Amino acid sequence: MLARDDQPTPPLKRTPLHALHVACGGKMVPFAGYDMPVQFATGVLKEHLHTRAAAGLFDVSHMGQIALRPKSGTLADAASALERLVPQDILALAPHRQRYAQFTNDQGGILDDLMVSNFADHLFLVVNAACKAEDEAHLRAALSDACEIEVLAERALLALQGPQAAAVLGRFCAEAASLRFMDSKPLPVMGLDCFVSRSGYTGEDGFEISVPASAAEQLATALLDQAEVLPIGLGARDSLRLEAGLCLYGHDIDTSTTPVEASLAWSIQKSRRHGGARPGGFAGALVILDQLDHGAPRSRVGLKPEGRAPVREGAQIYAEADAAEPIGQVSSGGFGPSVGGPVAMGYLPSAIAARGGVVFAEVRGQRLPIKIGLPTFVSPSYQR
Repeated sequence: MLARDDQPTPPLKRTPLHALHVACGGKMVPFAGYDMPVQFATGVLKEHLHTRAAAGLFDVSHMGQIALRPKSGTLADAASALERLVPQDILALAPHRQRYAQFTNDQGGILDDLMVSNFADHLFLVVNAACKAEDEAHLRAALSDACEIEVLAERALLALQGPQAAAVLGRFCAEAASLRFMDSKPLPVMGLDCFVSRSGYTGEDGFEISVPASAAEQLATALLDQAEVLPIGLGARDSLRLEAGLCLYGHDIDTSTTPVEASLAWSIQKSRRHGGARPGGFAGALVILDQLDHGAPRSRVGLKPEGRAPVREGAQIYAEADAAEPIGQVSSGGFGPSVGGPVAMGYLPSAIAARGGVVFAEVRGQRLPIKIGLPTFVSPSYQR
């Protein structure tokens, strides 16, 4: 196969669990440059519902894992350096806690979203697969004066999600079950050198486990041997995060979307805002702080289509069924198995984004009514 420039397409990368996916009957598809399972024999619907009811195991090893180590030996110096790139308060992040953040550009747009953990002597970052090379370059260009930047390429990443995830992981690491939501720390799992966080991207209680790549299949097999656990592919991962109102980079957020427009203002602490201890100082601060103070021109909202027809990404949204010009666009959409019907999210002018209103999406030449609401369609079950 040739790319558009007539150069050979690079071969797909494989995670350390590729052979296990194939052995489990995974249907493999290209994703972010990797050969990944979109579903297993049980199918997307059952995988989704099983994760909500019991526990699902996801391979997220394609994501980037990066350590930021302060050259001074003082963690606050690494935290201050990272605050140049994100609008979040990293200095106040307590040891063994994790925080959701965004890399921003000079226009206030989002270069990537990420998780940042305080591991006492360094910061541990997890970034998106499609952005990880650019994120590494961004970090090296901006922070090499203060930090050693180490890509942890020899580690895999698993996500164990669902209401029975704590009981399952507790059999292999008793301390994991005592973690709170967004706790993150090095812990031995099956005697392996792991980093465990109580977090995930499904709306369910659960864990993300960074494990040496050489031991990833051993750990995954042990978890899958538990009666409560099924392997889960990308299809159910997407429907789970959509129901939970969680953004997918490159779809719901991108370089043209600010955190305020994306309804992520909750992630920006008071200390980084006007009147706070360290206002601004990050890329795009003028735009983002102005929107925090005065509002953004558009907002990400939840969209609940009437009827059974799903409304997909890219569908144009109109204020009236017979309006000539669109006012917004769907950023993610599909069927919500837990909801029992179609769900979506997208962007609307802030002036009409109030909950309870009705707009219309164009689907195959028809204008279908959609009710505006919160992006969250299921109640999260995080262990706080």
